[in-house]
Amino acid sequence: MRIKRSVHARKKRREKFLKSAKGYRGAIKRRYRLAKQHYYRAKWYAYAGRKLKKRDFRSLWITRINIAARQNGLKYSQLMHGLKLANISVNRKMLAELAINDPPAFSEYVKIAKEQLQKEAVK
Repeated sequence: MRIKRSVHARKKRREKFLKSAKGYRGAIKRRYRLAKQHYYRAKWYAYAGRKLKKRDFRSLWITRINIAARQNGLKYSQLMHGLKLANISVNRKMLAELAINDPPAFSEYVKIAKEQLQKEAVK
């Protein structure tokens, strides 16, 4: 007959959850059942947080680009459309960095976008 689980394995499993619950407050760090529940919840929040982080940063970059574009006389959507017409593929992260750290270079991109938008309007 096969032995399914040993006391040692059960103890190891419990220790794993209690060790991961170190730093939690109250009974959560001492009770196996609560520690296990909060461990899984924390793992889910960590997973979801990694997805939200991407969304939040993209939103931040778009906001920064929009502010810089408006200072140069264009809206964000017009800037992106103009760059697309000019076949310039610069990602939003790099555009946001340029907008903050190198405004003259960003102004060049805006100028190119404006020219392309004017060409499209003439057509």
